[in-house]
Amino acid sequence: MRGRVMFLLTLKNKKEEGVYAVDDQYGNLVLFLFEDEDDATRYAMMIEEEEEDKEMVVVEIDDDLALKTCKLNNYKYAVITPDDIVIPPKK
Repeated sequence: MRGRVMFLLTLKNKKEEGVYAVDDQYGNLVLFLFEDEDDATRYAMMIEEEEEDKEMVVVEIDDDLALKTCKLNNYKYAVITPDDIVIPPKK
């Protein structure tokens, strides 16, 4: 049986260089893990509007793998549910 999936963002043509993360109020990078692909796509479109030089790609990932990887590497993350509203920070 296949696990649930989540969605994260990377820069187009630079998937191997890492995933998109935002600075929290303490200056820590936080990875957004979206439960809904449409929400991830909307967020990517907002980033592209704000920062025209960035072209984003939505990547599907197994939720267990994503969470275990974050915990193993001590990465901060936030699970974005369909009830959450997030907007990219202004540069």
